[in-house]
Amino acid sequence: MKRMHIHISVDDLEKNKVFYTAIFGHEPTKIKDDYIQWLLDDPAVNFAISSGREKHGLNHLGIQVDSDEAVAVMEKRLEDAGILGEKQDEAACCYAKSKKYWVQDPQDIIWENYHTMEQIELFGGDEFTGGVGACEPSFAKNGKWSTGCC
Repeated sequence: MKRMHIHISVDDLEKNKVFYTAIFGHEPTKIKDDYIQWLLDDPAVNFAISSGREKHGLNHLGIQVDSDEAVAVMEKRLEDAGILGEKQDEAACCYAKSKKYWVQDPQDIIWENYHTMEQIELFGGDEFTGGVGACEPSFAKNGKWSTGCC
């Protein structure tokens, strides 16, 4: 199963928790001091909000898949289309350890294609191998990725 992932940076976590709980008709799946997640089957979405970011609004979109093999298939499909990305084999981000392949679309929207391997007690940081940064690809820090995407 593939599940759409949407992550929004907010300035007031509690106010947004009330809003999105009402929109989805479900209580959050995961609640932390700086992060809340709704893992829903209808609609099939992994929707997350977090605080503590400089920019508010859409943080990134993504596709959550059920296996490392599915991430590899997505990576190959993107590369075959000439869309280069950034691979992170054991990213510690959003209270989960995941295998990821990040890309950026023509509008500069960042897409996270990933498989969650396990839940952890760390939001993120430089606690992973295979990439650089905190819950985002290294190219997100510069704005537009200059190494060949799109």
